[in-house]
Formats: sequence, structure tokens, C-alpha cells
Amino acid sequence: MGIRILKPGILTTVQDMGRNGYQSQGFGVSGVMDVRSFRIANLLIDNPENEAVLEFSLVGPTLEFTRATIIAITGGDFQPTINGQPAPMYTAIYMHKGDVLAFGGARTGSRGYISFSSYLQVPSVMGSRSTNIKIGMGGFKGRKLQAGDFIGFRINRLYLPYFLSRTLDIDEFDEEEVTLRVVLGPQDHRFSKKGIQTFLNETYTISSDFDRMGCRLDGPFIAHKDKADIISDGTSFGSVQVPAHGKPIILLADRQTTGGYAKIATVISVDLPKLVQRKTDHKVRFKAISVEEAQALLQKETKEMRKMQQLIHQPCLEVLDRRQVAKRISKLFQ
Repeated sequence: MGIRILKPGILTTVQDMGRNGYQSQGFGVSGVMDVRSFRIANLLIDNPENEAVLEFSLVGPTLEFTRATIIAITGGDFQPTINGQPAPMYTAIYMHKGDVLAFGGARTGSRGYISFSSYLQVPSVMGSRSTNIKIGMGGFKGRKLQAGDFIGFRINRLYLPYFLSRTLDIDEFDEEEVTLRVVLGPQDHRFSKKGIQTFLNETYTISSDFDRMGCRLDGPFIAHKDKADIISDGTSFGSVQVPAHGKPIILLADRQTTGGYAKIATVISVDLPKLVQRKTDHKVRFKAISVEEAQALLQKETKEMRKMQQLIHQPCLEVLDRRQVAKRISKLFQ
């Protein structure tokens, strides 16, 4: 017993943190695009941090539950409903047998996540349940979900303590322009001084060429000192390549394992959700920071996750609404 896919939405796949440790052998990492939303979805229902979820883009799926379970919905606002009635986000939700969970188009953001307390029954391949569509590996039959697919549950977990406390402030993704912090390099020396200044001072527009593999930006030409080509080397999530045409391409979850274009910078991990939740024609700017600053921001986010975990395990919150919960989180950081 588990979930039946009535409508697949657009690019709904099973994902976790990715297939790490095999990039040198030519296997892409894959994994979720928005790691923060993924982590919060699992945190809300006390799942292991790397438990697989459903990720969907732009238009969400419609699911029928053939067994009761507990879920959490995070990411962009896809206007979720349960049996035709509005459903809350960033909240633990008890789903009964026969319930139908449906989503519309993304009102804000562009990617959504569903976690399941009963764990999705998909095989672990090379240490991950993530779907690599390009080679048909992992996830559910190595592909995106289709109408009529059925995914079972691995366990039957229907109890969570402090159930009514399990609600957190919603992450909003309605900004049409964001600033992405980057660490320059590893090939920033291959760009002219003017090229670096252009990259850090101009505004770029997200093009329609934006998927799980990468995001191509439109905007001012970024000048190299000489050629754009380098001897191919490894890529990372957030690498900013600049080919000879001078327009940046940000590599994402399904990126190629190596690349032969100079990389001017890398978007820091805590800012990647800002990018992957944007839509076509939204604007981005770049700001350079140091490796130490990037590490401090990651540590700060880790502490924030721990505070969220503490917050949802406090029985006194069972009578509080979401705004009061948000205030509690703010006070924890004062």
C-alpha cells in the first residue's frame, strides 16, 4: 500500500541528497534542487535527514493514498488541496486511506516537495534513491512519474509526538530579483578585470533554458582574458561556467560530471534555493564573499535547522498559530 499517481504534474521524480562519491567515475550526483526545502520537509515529520521525497516542478502532481500516512509539503506554493479543500504547507498532515492530494501551478517558487512518514518504497542504487533521468537510474524505474504509477511504503509509521506543534513558518519565493552570493573561482583568473566587474555589478535574467541540469542567464557579456575553454575538470552544484558567448550558465543537480568551460565562481550552498525556486524572466545579481563567510552562513543555517527541530517538539506550541511559531523562531536567535 502507498500512493497512486493520478496525474504526474511536470517532472515529478523521487529524490534525496544525491548519489555522492561516484562523480569521478562518470555518474552524476542528481538529488534535490532545493536542499533547504527538502530538509525541512523531512524534519517536520522526524524522517531521517536523507529520506527520499517527491520533487515536482512548475505544476504539481495528483496523488491518491491507498494507506494512511503522515506527510509534509514544502517549497514553492503550488496551492495544495486534500479532497478539494486547501491544505497547509510546512505542516505535518495526517493522510487517510482514499485521500487525494492535488496541486496546481506554482503561485510562488518553481519546485515543491512532499515527504512521507512511511518512506517511499524505491530501491537504493549506489547509496541513493535519487532519480537520474539521463541514464535511467534510481528513483522509480529511473524516470519521472507517469499517470498510473504506484509507489509503495517501506514502513507503517502513523504516530508523531507533539503532532499539532509540527508547523513552521513558510519560506516565501515571490521575489522577482535576488542576490546570489558566490565564491570566486576556480578559474576567475581566466577573466579580465572588466569581465569580473561585469559579473559582479550587472543584473542577469533567467532564460527559458532552465532545468535540473543548469540555468542559462541572459545579460551583459563577460569578457575572458583569452579563451573560454579549459582542460575539462570536475563540476559542482552552483558552478558558474562562462562559455565563449560570455553569458553565464549555473550548473545544478543533474549537471554533467566534468566541464570544459572556465568557471568564474560558485554559488554558495545556502543561496542555491533562491536560484532554483526562480522562474523564467526573474532577475539575479551576484555578490562575492570569502570561503570563510560561506562556511559561517552554512553553519548558521545548520543551527537554524536545529532550532526548528526543537520548536516542533515543544508541546506548548499545540495552541499557537503559525505567526506565533514564526515569532518563537525569531526569539530563539536573539
